Order: sequence, then C-alpha cells, then structure tokens
Amino acid sequence: MGRTAGRKVSCHAIQGRSPGWHHGGILIVATLCIACTLLFASEAVAQCSARDVLRNQLKLKQAPSDRPQVPIKSAVDLPAWKTIRIGTFANFFALSNALDAAGCGIGSSAGEILARPTFTVSATKTSVELFTVSAAELGFRTDAALLADIYARAKRLGFGLAAAELGPQLRLQYFDQPIGEFLIIGMEPIRTWQGAPVILNVANGGAGLILIGQDGSADAQIPVASRFVFVRSHETAPAEEQEAVTLVGH
Repeated sequence: MGRTAGRKVSCHAIQGRSPGWHHGGILIVATLCIACTLLFASEAVAQCSARDVLRNQLKLKQAPSDRPQVPIKSAVDLPAWKTIRIGTFANFFALSNALDAAGCGIGSSAGEILARPTFTVSATKTSVELFTVSAAELGFRTDAALLADIYARAKRLGFGLAAAELGPQLRLQYFDQPIGEFLIIGMEPIRTWQGAPVILNVANGGAGLILIGQDGSADAQIPVASRFVFVRSHETAPAEEQEAVTLVGH
C-alpha cells in the first residue's frame, strides 16, 4: 500500500461477460474504485500517525533537543524556534477537516473549544514567529508554578500570548515533532460549554501526533520543566527597561 500511496489508481471493466454481469460488474468496480481512491488519498495526506512521524524523523535525522535550562533575561535574546502561517483556512470547519485529513488526533476538550464561537481563525494570511521556553527558563525554581504567574513572567520578559488558531495550525505544520514532546500553547483560555477554561497542547506521546486540551485556569499548577509556545510581544518593553521603570516607581 505504501508504494501506491498518492498514485492515480485506474480501474477497468472486464470485457466479454454477459449483459447482466456487465451492469452489476460496472457498479461493483466503480464502488471499489472509489474506495481505493479514498484509501490511497488518505494514505497520501496522513502525516500524524506514529508510523509517519517516525518516517519523518528518520528522514530528517532530527536529534532531540536537550537545551540547558538557562534563565532568559529578555525575549530579544532568544532566536525564533519556528515560523508558521495562520489565516490559511476560511473557517473552523476547513481547519478541522485539514486536521482530520492529516490523521491528527484531537482530544475531547480540545475538540470542544475548537468548536466554540470564541475560537476564531484569522481572515488574513500571516507568518508568525514562535518561541519555545520552559517555566524554568523564565526563572521559576520551584517544582511547579501557577499558570498566571508563568504568563505574567513571560509577558514581563517580552513574550506575548498567541491566538488560539496557532495551536491547530502548529499541529498541521509540525509533523516531525519528537516523541515525548508536549508544547503548551501560551494563549488566553477558551471555556468549554460547562465553563471550564482550557488551553491547547501540541503533543507527540508516541502513538501519533495529537492536539489536546489542558487546564487553563489561572491557578493551574504547571511543572516548571513544561515548555510553552509564545510569540514575541511588540507591546512589551524589554525586561531591563521594565525593571528600571519599576525601580524608579519605587
């Protein structure tokens, strides 16, 4: 099947049969043709299965990142980790269909907030630079920190929260994610129908690529080794300037 994935499959009726078989046979062959086409098409576009992820990583020979947990002084000191495109889908349904076509898993809470009216997609195609940083690199030294405190520290250092669309877009544009990596999207939480605040997590737990949701409440306890995805804020002053303003204020 792997050798035929993505190739055009042609089906031909067999000649020399009775008229009755001809009509029934054509229907059967046509049905099989459609099934084959759909099967091979799905094989061609699927990228999120464990097999596809492993093949991508072997092809790219990507080594796992073991970046030391050195505190970051300012967002301007950190190079962009990845640049992705947003605003490439007309609406939620087109984005959801793309995730489904790629074979990407979607957790229940993630799927729920993606379907909420407060989840929107950009009307303009834009390139966005992303930055990954752990809570430890933001300066936290305890085993865990409150999500609100992590966001506040990130903003103070010059990082900004991402639009919710960035989560599923990153899932679609990060097929070579290493096994065992979980990236929390630094975003404003979206509430489920029951009112629970949820943020997104782009993950590879080993069984394939998935987009999941997690507790987005301000008092959620986050292990400091957890890695976040932020954008660079254009409204936040560098940390050194903020500290100077704070000192002058006091």
